[in-house]
Amino acid sequence: MNREYENYQRYIKGDRSVELYSATKQQADRFLARLRKTGGSIDPEKEYPLLLRRGVYKAETKLTPYWIKIPVYGVKGGINIPIGVSEPIPDGAGMKQAELIRRDGVFYVYMVVEKEVGERGAQNVIAVDLGIRHTATVLGTRDMHPKFYGKEVRCIRAHFFRLRRTLQKKGAYGAVKKIGSHEKRAVNNYLHVYAKRIVEEAFRTNSVIVVGRLKGIRMRGGGKGRVFQRRLSSFPFYRFVEYLKHKAAWLGVKVIEVSEAWASQTCHNCGCKGFRFGGYFYCSGCGHEYNADYNGVCNILKRGIGQDLSQGLLRPDTAHHEPGRMRTVQSSNEPGTANPPGWRGCQPELDLLDSAFNIIAITSGVTIYDAVYIALAQQTGDKLLTRDRKQKKAADRLKIKAELF
Repeated sequence: MNREYENYQRYIKGDRSVELYSATKQQADRFLARLRKTGGSIDPEKEYPLLLRRGVYKAETKLTPYWIKIPVYGVKGGINIPIGVSEPIPDGAGMKQAELIRRDGVFYVYMVVEKEVGERGAQNVIAVDLGIRHTATVLGTRDMHPKFYGKEVRCIRAHFFRLRRTLQKKGAYGAVKKIGSHEKRAVNNYLHVYAKRIVEEAFRTNSVIVVGRLKGIRMRGGGKGRVFQRRLSSFPFYRFVEYLKHKAAWLGVKVIEVSEAWASQTCHNCGCKGFRFGGYFYCSGCGHEYNADYNGVCNILKRGIGQDLSQGLLRPDTAHHEPGRMRTVQSSNEPGTANPPGWRGCQPELDLLDSAFNIIAITSGVTIYDAVYIALAQQTGDKLLTRDRKQKKAADRLKIKAELF
């Protein structure tokens, strides 16, 4: 295996006379073609991973359930080596490409697995607002207390900026180039951590993730000073959203993007354009003061709720209630009707969204679907019939007629 791996490295770096298995040689040629296409170059001091297509397979043995087959020049059938995995591979997942890499004399295998995941029906919404001060501000209809992620990334970027500036003054340009990759790896690590926490919360609360679409944000950042432009131009917004989508797809969580235009400058309470300075937001229309990122994520949450309802992404809470349950609003004219005036089938009117959002803010613990029905009963003045004690408790708190049945 050592011989095949070292010959692969020599072939990648230009030595075409080495003895190499034909399939391995084809993988090396494909890698070089992709590198030329992207304008990259080979580093003579670096070791490149040996690419193996479908090299990992499962075999129930006493030693280990997973093995890897490595084709070797001159060895019929190649060699089969047992491997240990850092975490169990999900049932039904197929092993795809694998990469063999050597570090400090020890070989490691990086595997790519593939599985089919169906999208889960959602009962709640989690909004994510991206920014420079806070990488991600998160707010959900299940938990109205915002979470701010990004302190670590902000500290890392500030540290490496000061370090680069010091090295440039000393003329150590080689060191400046080297620390760039260190900064990228450190930032990527925390982006993965933030994305994982958000997706796990969405999976736990059965939510749709709504994130602001930041198209053209770097073009709109002019006139705000050199420091702001530097932070904005180098911030990995796109990378973070891709991590979020990738991790969400693995768990079957839906991610949608909504426009974030004026989200940070519009008051989520009254809709007036307010005043923002750094992390502070003030609305002259209603006089409210907010954290600017909190105000922005509230606007994204409201837009996300509207889009989710219009696309039918939200459904009733079937995890905690009896099968076949139907929620109705009792009309004073037609007792027991499931479709009171102004209600189009099972689709909530979008003008109820503001009322539903305010109900969630006042009465924590209800889903957006529950809040829409409470808002409808409040608007029509009808009695709400429900089997959900939480929904009745929220309605009673707002002095809306509700009855359990």
